[in-house]
Amino acid sequence: MNDEVIATIGASAGRRFLGIASMGILGFLVIGVCIVAPPSPLLVVFLLVVGGAALWSADNMRRATALTIELTDAGLCDSSGQVLATLDDIEKIDSGVFAFKPSNGFLLRLKTPATRVWRPGLWWRFGRRLGVGGMTPGHQTKFVADYIATHVAQRDTKA
Repeated sequence: MNDEVIATIGASAGRRFLGIASMGILGFLVIGVCIVAPPSPLLVVFLLVVGGAALWSADNMRRATALTIELTDAGLCDSSGQVLATLDDIEKIDSGVFAFKPSNGFLLRLKTPATRVWRPGLWWRFGRRLGVGGMTPGHQTKFVADYIATHVAQRDTKA
């Protein structure tokens, strides 16, 4: 998508720091328990797996939240160039209070299923559902959600 960028969504610095630091500290603490006061061998293995998963998750979150989401006339993509969804493929947008959506974000229902992708703190896609938000500021996601909702409503009235 090489269209002009209408809006961007990026992780806020404070939430990004807090999320990454929390997961990293959790990983180091759990692994530290195994080193300082090793419990039974089976529990050591379990704690090492949990600690490693927390550290992996923190690094994955760090890399994901370094990206931004860009809204163009064609659709949503991230700053690495990965297409999240085209505007023509969006069937419905849900940003209500009781929607199963990321924090400060919105949920898109797509017409066609796509591959599963998870960018912790920024967006995820599972089948026909795409969730945007998490560590993002509410005013950025609200503008993009309103733009998409307007586009979908105009498209549906023409059809």
